[in-house]
Amino acid sequence: MSSGPDALPGVAEPAREEATEEAPFVVRGAGLRAFLRDPMGVTGAVLVAAFLLMAIFAPWIAPYDPMALNVMNKFQPPSWQHWAGTDQLGRDLLSRLIWGSRTALYIALVATGVSAVLGIVLGMIAGYGPRWLDAVLVLIFDSFSTLPMILFALAVITVLGPGKETLILVVVLISVPYYARLIRAQTLSMRESDYIQAERTMGASAFRILGVHVAPNVVGPLLIVLSMDIPVVIMLEAGLSYLGFGVRPPEPSWGNILNDGYVSLRSAPHMVIVAGIPLVLSTLGFTFLGEGLRDALDPRFRRFGGPR
Repeated sequence: MSSGPDALPGVAEPAREEATEEAPFVVRGAGLRAFLRDPMGVTGAVLVAAFLLMAIFAPWIAPYDPMALNVMNKFQPPSWQHWAGTDQLGRDLLSRLIWGSRTALYIALVATGVSAVLGIVLGMIAGYGPRWLDAVLVLIFDSFSTLPMILFALAVITVLGPGKETLILVVVLISVPYYARLIRAQTLSMRESDYIQAERTMGASAFRILGVHVAPNVVGPLLIVLSMDIPVVIMLEAGLSYLGFGVRPPEPSWGNILNDGYVSLRSAPHMVIVAGIPLVLSTLGFTFLGEGLRDALDPRFRRFGGPR
């Protein structure tokens, strides 16, 4: 990199070069163009946007009240009146699926968002703080990471009772150690870099270094991980709701609809099919989006144009 006319020799320019090397996850125009040229990433973004819009506008999109009962109209197959059919209580399945998207995305986005914030804070403290504090936090992270996810979730739900808040708490307790270890590793890799050392020499506080230099550079990798973890949370919520440990009926949930469909599999097999479709599409959407973000934001993985 050539020095500009205003560059300070030996100080400003090397700091810029080091910052570029240590922070590959930077959103630039080339990254956006690469993402838009990635058909898998664009497909994922469209699917995710469709589910988000469906969840936000569920009261206006759903053709029927998802709680309305009509026992005389139960187990109806898909028709022009009920596009996805009805369940064992005559409730419109399409309306319940639409409202179920709000339940699934609410739990997934809130849980991963809280986990990300706590993971960033704890990870930067562990990576930049004194060694004794790092050792204590790593011991806590390792202790939680060794717990079996499903068994731990069932134990917490047994104590606190099923519900959306309990599911969010379970996901946070499971996810924070993993995110914190990821952020800790990124922080340790930048801690001794030249531009961080230059900031220390100029008297910058630890809060400024972490907030201005470290945090923006660790968010990129975490966003990619979050986009791929959201479908895991959706599947966890659906699985626990299917087992009766998640969202309480009659609140719409994809897992509850799957459970109702399994019980009535011979009478109405369409219930299992229509409940599985949004689970598959949401999983593919967030996974494709995560892959596209990884390829676009990290030049080391870029496949569709732009520098490698």
